[in-house]
Amino acid sequence: MPIVRDGIEDVRKVARGWRWGRRPQVPRSAEPWVPPARSTVFPTDWSRRRPAQVAREVAQKAGLEPVFRSQVRTRVEGLDALSRIEGPVIFVANHASHLDTPLILLSLPDEWRRRTAVAAAADYFFDTWWRAVGSVLLFNTFPIDRRGGSMSATPGEVLAEGWSLVIFPEGTRSKDGWVGRFRMGAAYLACEHDVPVVPIAHRGTFAAMPRGQGWPSPGRRQLTVRFGDPLRPREGESPRSFAPRVKDAVAALLDEERSTWWEARRRAAAGETPDPAGPAIAQWRRVWAQTESPDPEPTSSRLAAWRR
Repeated sequence: MPIVRDGIEDVRKVARGWRWGRRPQVPRSAEPWVPPARSTVFPTDWSRRRPAQVAREVAQKAGLEPVFRSQVRTRVEGLDALSRIEGPVIFVANHASHLDTPLILLSLPDEWRRRTAVAAAADYFFDTWWRAVGSVLLFNTFPIDRRGGSMSATPGEVLAEGWSLVIFPEGTRSKDGWVGRFRMGAAYLACEHDVPVVPIAHRGTFAAMPRGQGWPSPGRRQLTVRFGDPLRPREGESPRSFAPRVKDAVAALLDEERSTWWEARRRAAAGETPDPAGPAIAQWRRVWAQTESPDPEPTSSRLAAWRR
């Protein structure tokens, strides 16, 4: 009957025009303004108290370190720089892999490792309670809001308590293994709290476990980590001028790792240190260049520099 067919057609038209749970068609400019939800600060002060320190020591030495050593090989150089300073300090390093944090912590002398906290992205490591509790307990992490929210004051509080910090100024892991743009957070903290910055350069973590990989590659890849001489802000120096000096120090350590101390110093003095951001070539070539592990036996090449 025509009346039935017309009724069915009307229902179909209404169904096609109905939003069915989708966003309304009202423009954002016509919607009432609502303040954005503020993210809550995950409490981490408990992780720096005595019971948590004891639990972390057991977890790191009895659990983390044996597993870490079973998957990769490490070579550490430059720790003598720590004998000339007292904490707290800010450790600044390039960031290429989730292996960076355990590599740095397990390379530190025990007295330094026990008093070191790690800045971690709030939107990644603190998005769920179990991930937050695990990272805080195992690595003594504290949240950093990469969008500049209310959590950005936390590092100053941790420094004031006498803890050294590990900060990755790039803010995120490198996608191709090369060094990205350094943010000024670490430089600001060093200038604001008058603490030295210890530059760190490491290689091999991207080759062993690049971004997107959940476990180190088989074969116990070689990792290297090198600690540099501490840097202090000059009197009246701003974070904007101190930050490039920190990045240059990390770049010089990476250059030293690929060549020799003497050659890297000569290039640094001449202003010819290779750019740690890498060459401007195709992306696949940049990634390919970083998949090679460092030389596990660099002694002969380093000694050769002293015979010249």
